[in-house]
Amino acid sequence: MKYLVVVVFWLFTTKVHALEDAKQQWHQFLNSYSKQVERKLKEKSIPGAALSIVHGDFGDLAKGYGKTQVRKGHAVDKNTRFRLASVSKTFAGSLTAKLVSQEYLQLDDYVGAYLPYLENTDYRSLKVFHLLSHSSGLVPNAYDNLIESRMSYGEIIERLVKVERICSPGQCYGYQNAMFSLISDVIHSATGMPYERWLAEFIFKPLKMSDGGVGIDNMQKDNNYALPHVLGRKRWHTARLKSHYYKVVPAAGINASAQDMVQWLKAQLGHYPDVLSLDALTIQGRPYTHTKRELRRRIWRNHVDEAYYGLGWRIYDYDGEHLMYHSGWVQGYRTDVVVIPALNVGFSLLLNAESGVINELTTDFISQVIALYRMAPPQ
Repeated sequence: MKYLVVVVFWLFTTKVHALEDAKQQWHQFLNSYSKQVERKLKEKSIPGAALSIVHGDFGDLAKGYGKTQVRKGHAVDKNTRFRLASVSKTFAGSLTAKLVSQEYLQLDDYVGAYLPYLENTDYRSLKVFHLLSHSSGLVPNAYDNLIESRMSYGEIIERLVKVERICSPGQCYGYQNAMFSLISDVIHSATGMPYERWLAEFIFKPLKMSDGGVGIDNMQKDNNYALPHVLGRKRWHTARLKSHYYKVVPAAGINASAQDMVQWLKAQLGHYPDVLSLDALTIQGRPYTHTKRELRRRIWRNHVDEAYYGLGWRIYDYDGEHLMYHSGWVQGYRTDVVVIPALNVGFSLLLNAESGVINELTTDFISQVIALYRMAPPQ
């Protein structure tokens, strides 16, 4: 009996020490990667950035770099708001999956059942999941030019549904912003509650994402927001914050801070099942549309073996690991978000500059964290 007690005690203490070693190893990695980000941002003279990293067991990192404005700005901190651009689509996908799991609507429902004006168009066979997986049959980026004009969202949609499709819904991939954003009208029709209110009351509030929100007014609610920057004559220039893409809220209308993104990443890892249940996370992460073009992107092609689009999320097989990813780009901002469920890890990087350095920093993070786990997996 005494021998058994000794063995059990030894196994317990060994596991405790292994966990402590793994936690220490993780924090060493965070420190090293954070310095790498700081160095590369300085090399490219990036005005400002917000980094968020989550590990489900070993803690989080929310950190700001640089300034909100290249000349007159103040320091970016973990509560500074950035535009998420197309990373906003992950919120649309997750919210829709949540509503499907709660039986407010079904992914196989015809969009025309909620939006009757589609019934006599080429898009009468369009289903809800086609909107969120970019398989509506429209030519890619249809009428993005009108989003950037003064035309209202309603006027854009009126023209959009008259465009001749290039394939039947579900038969081809074509990335969208205007068509994608019809999901807000579907949700309003199906539930009787506006999309923005669903986000505010059932995503942002319970997750305590108190810095960001929807729209340009939210972005400018106080002075702790990062202004956009564009490159000209070898230096960054502060640009005017434009409202254009805020008119398509599901596609590009959300703002968030580094601290907000920590909470969003935790929700994606299943830490807040009352907000996003396992059913909802499973629904959003199914591979709905094959996206072969992603396999040819220079920064990804040596790593990505399979690429699909789920509901508002890209789904990749990256060096043998299943991950969810999305990027964003509007004038003056670049954004990335990554979730690796099996490793219990999430990552987000937000820049207030249109710089390709974000591609390098994101793929470096993914590759390094996978290598860390395969070398000595945290217990």
